[in-house]
Amino acid sequence: MKFVVSVSNLLSHLQSISRVISSKNTMAILDNFHIQIQGTQLIATASDLETTLTTTLEVESSEGDISFAVSAKIFTDILKEFPEQPLTIDINEARQVTISSDNGEFNIVASSADEYPKVPELNQDELNQINFTADALERGLTKSIFATADDELRPVMNGIFFDITDEAVTFAASDAHKLVRIKNTAIKGTQPASFILHKKPASLLKNILAKESGNVVVEFDSKNASFTLSGYKMVCRLIDGRYPNYNSVIPQNNPNKMTVDRLSLMTTLKRVAVCSNQASNLIKIALTDNTAQISAQDIDFSISANESIPCQYQGEDLSIGFKSSFLIEILQNIDSSDVILEFADSTRAGVILPFDAEDDEDVLMLLMPMMLND
Repeated sequence: MKFVVSVSNLLSHLQSISRVISSKNTMAILDNFHIQIQGTQLIATASDLETTLTTTLEVESSEGDISFAVSAKIFTDILKEFPEQPLTIDINEARQVTISSDNGEFNIVASSADEYPKVPELNQDELNQINFTADALERGLTKSIFATADDELRPVMNGIFFDITDEAVTFAASDAHKLVRIKNTAIKGTQPASFILHKKPASLLKNILAKESGNVVVEFDSKNASFTLSGYKMVCRLIDGRYPNYNSVIPQNNPNKMTVDRLSLMTTLKRVAVCSNQASNLIKIALTDNTAQISAQDIDFSISANESIPCQYQGEDLSIGFKSSFLIEILQNIDSSDVILEFADSTRAGVILPFDAEDDEDVLMLLMPMMLND
């Protein structure tokens, strides 16, 4: 059975789904793509058992329907070396795959598709559905995924919490040091619901969404979620457990407020952090009279740095310490040219907000302070 397909179109789709394949698969078949030809459609699937990613594309012609599994690495490595052209792919009864171009042919062996695991089906009795725009979902994932944890003891912290109400959808993520809460009031559910999406499928989805412009249909039950895009569908296992009350850790009364140019603060932090202790990355921010004094030192190597930047500051004189890499990471995930940093005191979490908020989007980021040596 033969089919003809554009090499660049096929390769781009296969590379997108190949990221789901684990380097330590427990089943040899999971090192393969599952490929089906149905009429003029090619349906390719990759899976690690926890997450299954499927993509659909049009072939130029086909002689019939077929299903087979083929090594993901070998297949993509061959396709990568071709310039854009139509390729003829022929699969015989012995599962020998022949890839033919104008100049020659490549032969590889396929496996039976019967061994490939089935895509999990969602329980229709407990199904929830909500529609996102691709942009809103991508923004929510991108701005929160960096705050997820790698915590074997508390797996619920290793994902992004989707908190759905009839007023908004909130994305929340935290590793107990930093917290992100993004509330989108343009997207609403019909009833309260929630789920925790593991960071691996969240990252896969984020990369695909960057090329999407339409709507995304999200369906989920108590165990799995599916995300249906224009050319892709992802079904993944959800993290089981109860997510902590993220709102309870956000300090409500923060009388000390600093407004500063985001890029100016970020570049200053990067310079000063070079002289911080490598183990702690501790930097000190001293606020007084519309000036932020940013300093760091590493006593072991007798190095230190001190820079001041202008800001608008309202409140009492305050000195607070933060892990510089965490604060820089937060600033990198805020779009606004200016940011607002709010503090209750030097022992409570700092709240970082964009000065210019997006329509229908409420972004709040929080960072726990570190104890200063002086």
